[in-house]
Formats: sequence, C-alpha cells, structure tokens
Amino acid sequence: MTDFAEIWGYLGREPLLWLTLTLSAYVIGDAASRASGRHPLVNPVLSAVALLAAILWATRTPYLVYFEGAQFVHFMLGPATVALAVPLHAQWGRLRRAAVPMLGAVVAGVCVSVVSVVWIGHALGVDRAVLLSMVPKSATAPVALGVSEAIGGSPTLTAVLVILTGVMGAIVATPLLNALRLRDWRARGLAVGVAAHGIGVARAVQVHETAGAFAAVGMGLSAILTAVLAPVLARLLLGG
Repeated sequence: MTDFAEIWGYLGREPLLWLTLTLSAYVIGDAASRASGRHPLVNPVLSAVALLAAILWATRTPYLVYFEGAQFVHFMLGPATVALAVPLHAQWGRLRRAAVPMLGAVVAGVCVSVVSVVWIGHALGVDRAVLLSMVPKSATAPVALGVSEAIGGSPTLTAVLVILTGVMGAIVATPLLNALRLRDWRARGLAVGVAAHGIGVARAVQVHETAGAFAAVGMGLSAILTAVLAPVLARLLLGG
C-alpha cells in the first residue's frame, strides 16, 4: 500500500493523468449508455461524474488538483457549443418558421423555472442565499454563474445545481414527454434545451436530429433571457 501511495502521489502531480481519467470515464459511461440502448437512466455524464468522484474520494485528491489536469475538457466546451451550429443549419427552415412561438415558449419556460424554484424553495423553508443560488439553475453554466453572483447567490452552489439540473433533465425528459404523449420533436427539443441546458441538448441530439436543433436554440435563448429576466424576477419575488 505504501508503494501504491507513492506511485499515485507521483502520477497525481501529472496533469495528463486527470485528463486521461476524465476522457476514460466518459468513454466508459458512453459504452454503458449504448449497451443499455441509450436508456435515460444510464446517462454517460452521470456515470462519468460518479466514477470520477469515486476516484477523487478514494485517492483523497483535491478538486483543484483534478481540475488543473482536466481543464482542457473545460476549454473544449466552447468549440463543442459552436459545433451545435451544424444541426441548426440543417434545420434552419423549421427554426425560422417557428421563431415566434419558440420565443414565447422560452420566455414562459424561463419565468416558470425561476418562479417555481423560488416558491417551492420558500415553501420548504430554504434559506434566501440558497434560493438566490437556485434561481439560474436551468441556464448554461457560464451564464448561471454570472447571474448567481450578480443577484447575491453562491456561484459554487449554483455550479453544482446546474450540473444536477442538466443530468436530471436528461434522465427524466424522454419518459416524461412520452407519458405526456408529446410527439412533436420541435417541442420536445425546445423543452429539454430550456430546462436542462447543454446536458439536455446532448440527450436531445441522441434522440432525434430535429429535437437536437431545437434544444440548442432553446438553450441559447434561455441563457440570454435568464440573464435578463432572472435578476428582475428574483428582486420581485425575494426583494432586495
């Protein structure tokens, strides 16, 4: 065990180790998802997070040490987001024809997201600072963190909530929308994009090309409108 600890201590200082483990964890999670027939409960992101969390806990590795090595994945979020332009281009005709109802739906979705989390949290006695951190949970992470800091929330807590929201949205979206007998791929994709940001978009892309394109638009519009509407709604609902 002493030899293992010494070897791990040496490897743990190498940034490439954590990048390799991060990519390997996702490959394992994606393989499990494919083996399950892309079942919503076997979400590759959730599987990868659980596996990496177990490794960090078992090796007692601080998160900052891990992030120093895995930050290249964080950097690649930008190009990955830009790559969403490919399905958008393929579905441009449908997107243009549905522009007005899409905008209305996204406004409604953002308002419902903010108002519901404040009301439910307040009814359960959640602390004000936590409520403020929860307000932008459905927006993509960079926007959510900025909004949280601006309205007095905790960006760190918001980051955790954003990940949980995305994973939960990706898991429950398909069975929930099936149960509601919603067959329009445009509506399904838009709903997932508004509610579950990038992780939801990834799930929508897996399910259907049209759903993926509308989910990407929903995520983008939701981020913009959350930045505009969330501070206003938080002030109206919570004061200050």
